[in-house]
Order: sequence, then C-alpha cells, then structure tokens
Amino acid sequence: MTYVSNQEPAISRLRRRAVAELKAELRGTRVQLSVLNHQVGTQAELKDVDLDCLDLISSRGPLSPTMLAKHAGLHPATMTGILDRLERGGWIARDRDPSDRRAVVIRVLPDRNAEMFRLYSGMNSLMDDICAGYDDAQIGVITDFLRRVQAAGRTASEELGS
Repeated sequence: MTYVSNQEPAISRLRRRAVAELKAELRGTRVQLSVLNHQVGTQAELKDVDLDCLDLISSRGPLSPTMLAKHAGLHPATMTGILDRLERGGWIARDRDPSDRRAVVIRVLPDRNAEMFRLYSGMNSLMDDICAGYDDAQIGVITDFLRRVQAAGRTASEELGS
C-alpha cells in the first residue's frame, strides 16, 4: 500500500506559485533594464537596437556583420544602417579580417567605451551592493540560473525565427 501525503497538492501549489512569482520578477527585470538601457541610449544618442549591437560587439567582438546580425536576431541587411550609425558616432571601427582580407570585422573603439562605463556606473555600483548580500555559492546559483535563462531565450528566439 502506498501512502500519499495530503501535503503534496499544497507543496505543488506553493511551487507553482513560487515559479510564477519568479517569472513575473524576470519580466519586471526585463522591463526595468530596458528602461535603463533606453535612458543610457538617449544619453549616448543611440537607438535601442544600436546600443544592443554595441553591447554584443563589446562582449563578443570583434565580429563579422553576419555574426552580429545572428546574435542580435536581425536581418543582415538591417545591420548596415546600424553599423553606419555606430561608425559615424565613433563607437566602432570596421576592419579587414586578418584571416580573410575580403571579409570585415567590427570592433568597439576604446575611447567611446569609457563613456558607456560612465553611463552604467550607477547601476554597476548598485549591483555590487546587491551582490555583497550573497555568498559565493549563492552568486554561483544565480549566475547559473541567469545563464540558463539566456540559453532558453536564445532557443525560444530561434524557434520563433524559424
């Protein structure tokens, strides 16, 4: 005979509620970070998509325009206008790829990168304060969770794009 606890449905309900709350907080985080990025973009005179691409180049670059378009989920033809604006603004340089002189790679120019650090310095300081309240193991769990959320977002984006 198997014993089924009356607490199982309650635990399941609590778990569903906790997961729903977590998802709601992630949506709230996405919105708030979008607002912050929009404010930074406004200060830097960049469109939201330009700022996203600049961040991708900064974190994953140098990149080819095709790879940047793939990472940004944009059509390669759209990338030309974005890169033109970023280059005119002194944010990026287009260089010949040393391994294939016919190809181009995009890199962030360090002079303007300092401006981004300045614009995000308030948020970075606040993040340092938040992280100080967690031990190394907790930071590891949070980091793992966020990596998995990013991977899920990439997968969902790819599925929508297919």
